[in-house]
Amino acid sequence: MIPRYTLSPFDTIWTEQYKFSKWLEVEIAVAEAQEELGIIPEGFSKLLREKGSFDIKRILEIEGKTKHDVIAFLTCIRENLNDPAPYLHYGLTSSDILDTSLALILRDSISAIEKEIIELSEVIKEKILQYKDTLMMGRTHGVHAEPMTVGHKFAIWFDEINRHKKRLEEIKYRILIGKLSGAVGNFVHNPPEVEEIALRKLNLGYEPAASQVVHRDRHAEFICFLALLSGSLDKFMTEIRHLHRTEVQEMEQFFSVGQKGSSAMPHKRNPQVCEQISGLARIIKSSVSSALDNISLWHERDISHSSVERIILPDCTTLAHYLLVKTIDITRNLLIHPEKMERNIGLSNGIFFSQKLLLALVRKSISRTEAYDMVQKVSMRVQTENRDFRKIAEDEKSIRLLFNDEEWAEIFNMESYSMHTDNILKRIGLK
Repeated sequence: MIPRYTLSPFDTIWTEQYKFSKWLEVEIAVAEAQEELGIIPEGFSKLLREKGSFDIKRILEIEGKTKHDVIAFLTCIRENLNDPAPYLHYGLTSSDILDTSLALILRDSISAIEKEIIELSEVIKEKILQYKDTLMMGRTHGVHAEPMTVGHKFAIWFDEINRHKKRLEEIKYRILIGKLSGAVGNFVHNPPEVEEIALRKLNLGYEPAASQVVHRDRHAEFICFLALLSGSLDKFMTEIRHLHRTEVQEMEQFFSVGQKGSSAMPHKRNPQVCEQISGLARIIKSSVSSALDNISLWHERDISHSSVERIILPDCTTLAHYLLVKTIDITRNLLIHPEKMERNIGLSNGIFFSQKLLLALVRKSISRTEAYDMVQKVSMRVQTENRDFRKIAEDEKSIRLLFNDEEWAEIFNMESYSMHTDNILKRIGLK
């Protein structure tokens, strides 16, 4: 991923230096396991830990000749050990190191992403409690529907983010998997105990029935998760972008001192970070197809997945982390304008009371079809005459005479649109 969208710790996690350090970590864990089982002489793992080192320039130089990155890495290590090192990589295949070290890198990536998901959940929670009872217009198809509370809108986000949190908790135990079972996964040159001991040292699970690789449905599931997560962040930002519009102005991306919105128009306060999040989410979502295609490999393994993963795993994890950090910042500093919300509710001239009136008529034993037509007639007049819904409904004697004053007042009671907010918050785990 380009530096513009790479934040710490991802400026380290997917570097060549970090990758090779994890390769070495796996080799050391295997050597220690083999020593414990008496497969190789004691002392080699100590030698490897103390003197095993690598130089990236030297690895690349060797790879230029061998055309094989793992062989280049092992050759460099052997040179630095100043020892024939017959037990380095003993009984292993390249994918044993590649897939197991990949799990270590993904664990660090997941840890950073999980941390931001938890923080975003807390930031949204603060907004819920702050605006729990603030009414705003709910919209369907972009058109005024019925009022709801701002707290309710944020509750939707909160519950969605917490679903992602639960998904990640489940997925990480399926993705943090290594394998050390050899060229086709049959443990010919190292018994299963080597894999079990080494992976325990690395705090990883093992592939129960491996081929040459850890099976790529695991990685595809993880990419699908990142796509779902980015889809939600895109959803949140799209909502802010709509509410940021000049004609609405109910929510607004924070505009800092000295910030510029346009090179041509000094008045502009654009939601550009929201738009950036929506745009970058497309990159992650577009990677799902490639991740799914990686599942199907020839026989026990080919390398058609390898080049794809060198792009989509660093890019998707780095971007997911970036989008989360930016979403947290936007949500925390979001400008919310209750007075604009009240203004926009008023634009409807009370037409949103139509369903309440419809149901009140049904309770008076009017058929639903007839009641619908009666209320729709009133609603159409509101829009063509730009008059108040309640006043027009009162002019319709066939409607008004069915209700006493108390019943009539209840139909137009604004508090009914927020009366169950506390129940909704309780459902999502908030009180």
